[in-house]
Amino acid sequence: MERERNEGPMRPAAPRRSLLAALTPLLGGPFAPAGARAQVAGAQTASPAAAAEWRFGALYPLSGAPALLGDESFRGLEMAVEERNAAGGLLGRPIRLIRADAADQAAAVAETRRLIGAERASILFGSYASPLSFAVTQLSEAQGIPFFELGAVADSITERGFRQLYRTCPRASDFARVAAEAVAEVLPGLLGTARNALRVGILHEDGLYGSSVSELQTSRLRELGIEVVERIGYPLRVTDLAPALQRLREASTDILLHTALQNDVILLFRNLREAGWRPRMIIGSGAGYSLTDTARTLGTAMDGVMNVDFTQFAISERAAPGNGAFAEAYKRRYGADPRSGHSLANYFGARVAFDGIQRAGGTEKDRLRAAMLATDIAEGTTPTGWGAAFDERGQNTRARPWLAQWQDGRLVTIHPEAAAVAPPRARLGAD
Repeated sequence: MERERNEGPMRPAAPRRSLLAALTPLLGGPFAPAGARAQVAGAQTASPAAAAEWRFGALYPLSGAPALLGDESFRGLEMAVEERNAAGGLLGRPIRLIRADAADQAAAVAETRRLIGAERASILFGSYASPLSFAVTQLSEAQGIPFFELGAVADSITERGFRQLYRTCPRASDFARVAAEAVAEVLPGLLGTARNALRVGILHEDGLYGSSVSELQTSRLRELGIEVVERIGYPLRVTDLAPALQRLREASTDILLHTALQNDVILLFRNLREAGWRPRMIIGSGAGYSLTDTARTLGTAMDGVMNVDFTQFAISERAAPGNGAFAEAYKRRYGADPRSGHSLANYFGARVAFDGIQRAGGTEKDRLRAAMLATDIAEGTTPTGWGAAFDERGQNTRARPWLAQWQDGRLVTIHPEAAAVAPPRARLGAD
């Protein structure tokens, strides 16, 4: 019974014909199956039994505090697999997705061993969280198993010289760059304050994710001549941010940059209310600030808050063609709107991976590496707006986060102008 729970989604499958119909506009894009090219490359040899299906592992936190975003990420991969299978599979073979709960680093490593060993997974996908990714990719690289990281952002993940690791999403340094751009280019005119007069405070969870983003934010802002008056880290499972807010308040912080998990965001706003203080603007980094569940919990207090994150679902269709079609297909599949852009980011990354496997003629690691490094998908041609081109470290150099803002209960893209669907607002909160 345990194996059955791990090998498939714990929900009824949607009719695949309906899902494929909803995604038809996307199938004709840069990821369209390329059977002829793959046949030239030559298919991987395998026994008749093994050739019946591809066995791919999916490592995400599906229990505990990060489970909501882990599941949202998994859904994007699941949709990409179902779409591919409905279109005839990969190189004529269906994909079997074997799910594993990477609730923490120890569980992630144990599940990676199971997927590579007993489950005979030839490719691994994951993982949403940077600490998990850092641990499991160390093991997959040692075993020579290609790993596609679709959501973890710490720069250090792809800075270890690995040859079987491919990250399709942006890095922490990309998040830091866009946050600094927001402070330097968007806020001075919006708030009527000169760039060099802005006082920025940085607050972050002190894990690999938060530390990476905040350190890079600090260095980038200082390069731009913007004062960072405080940088404060706090531990995972923090229960009180009041002391940190007192320091930020005493430093006369105008702009607060906050890199956080979902519960930290809710705690921050509760402590801000209790303190009777708020900065002139808050810019979040990541999914804690883009989750619809967070916005529902905080209500009007979230209005005006900005966020740097993966592509969301209010973005110019010219910048991200197919974005609306994905959101419709997601709602058809799961009965509700997407909870964040993590599903879309994972869907995009999985399709890039399948395209590479198709061109490689299979999962043999050297052929796959050659195919991935030859990937050339232009920006502005996919539902995320991202393109795809991989450097020698396996990092997609054509993925970027966007600047969005909560406006009247919706998270809308506000920068850059080509992707924006609304102008930025200066007001933070409803009163």
